[in-house]
Amino acid sequence: MKLYHSPTSPYARKVRMLLLETGMDADVEKQIGSGSPVDPGQAPLAENPLGKVPVLTLTDGTAIYDSRVICRYLDDRAKAGLYPAEPKLWSVLTLEALADGILDAALLMVYETRIRPEDLRYTPWIEGQWDKIRRAADSLNADWMPVLSGPMTMGHIATACALGYLDFRHADRNWRLGNDALAKWFASFAARSSFVATTPPAG
Repeated sequence: MKLYHSPTSPYARKVRMLLLETGMDADVEKQIGSGSPVDPGQAPLAENPLGKVPVLTLTDGTAIYDSRVICRYLDDRAKAGLYPAEPKLWSVLTLEALADGILDAALLMVYETRIRPEDLRYTPWIEGQWDKIRRAADSLNADWMPVLSGPMTMGHIATACALGYLDFRHADRNWRLGNDALAKWFASFAARSSFVATTPPAG
């Protein structure tokens, strides 16, 4: 199998962490393939017409995406149980969706400042994206700690990747403010070898 990814992509980081956690990392070749909405660059367009990473190509050449689909596939292949059976499955999927929503908003903020010309940037829109993130972080802190304190699932990995990306791209926003329980959980989870090994390069 081959994984198209970017070292700075938090969505790809989810997949890379799963591979490390399940002992399948050596089974998957890693291929850099990234771009942006205005410049596809090295994006694997033949494998994913959306031009997004991660993309996983299977041994028969079939390509699957996005990160949630890939993670479900790999978890099933490894029989790792990161997606538990019903009814617990629904809370895990909801937690993963919440974490991915943080990533969606955070990435849109990056695009707004890195890609859109300065005279066309719309500050209320940027702040609206941050409001989504702030509300989501507050919810994680207030509502999700019993789940995050339990056995590791894909929701844990997704949440850690989301918070790590906030530190990577939006550290000045300080998501930890008022979220002491979440910050404590993240400090502990971030010590996992899979998280450390997938730390994005600076820049």
